[in-house]
Amino acid sequence: MLKQAPAPCVSFDTTHEVRDACLCLHVQRAARRLARRFDDAFRPVGLTSGQFSLLMGLNRPEPASIGSLAGLLAMDRTTLTAAVKPLERRGLLEVHIDPKDRRSRLLTLTPDGMAVLAEAEPIWRRTHAAVESQLPAGEVPRLRAGLAALA
Repeated sequence: MLKQAPAPCVSFDTTHEVRDACLCLHVQRAARRLARRFDDAFRPVGLTSGQFSLLMGLNRPEPASIGSLAGLLAMDRTTLTAAVKPLERRGLLEVHIDPKDRRSRLLTLTPDGMAVLAEAEPIWRRTHAAVESQLPAGEVPRLRAGLAALA
């Protein structure tokens, strides 16, 4: 029988260091909590926070390509395509073939999608104001700038 080398060990102090200092962990935790808060707020209009962001990304004068919307939302195209399907089934958006490139798809809000977005917008404003009020005075612009630098 071969003797196995002892497994490498990471100290418990390192675990505490990561818990306390890791920007990725802190951003993920905050993002999950914020998403849950907005998901709860948007529940009366039947949206999740991600769906609200997706629909808001389509609120533009011209149809959006999958690629441009994926870039805006920092999603890969495959994940975005999967996220579009339930909204398309609900009739909140439409997917069309791009006449300039038949391999590409363009997305547009439907009138029902615009109506749901109009219902959701004041919910977003109230919830967003409540979130901002929890942050120290003057820190919101710095937080936005820091997050933008990382995005």
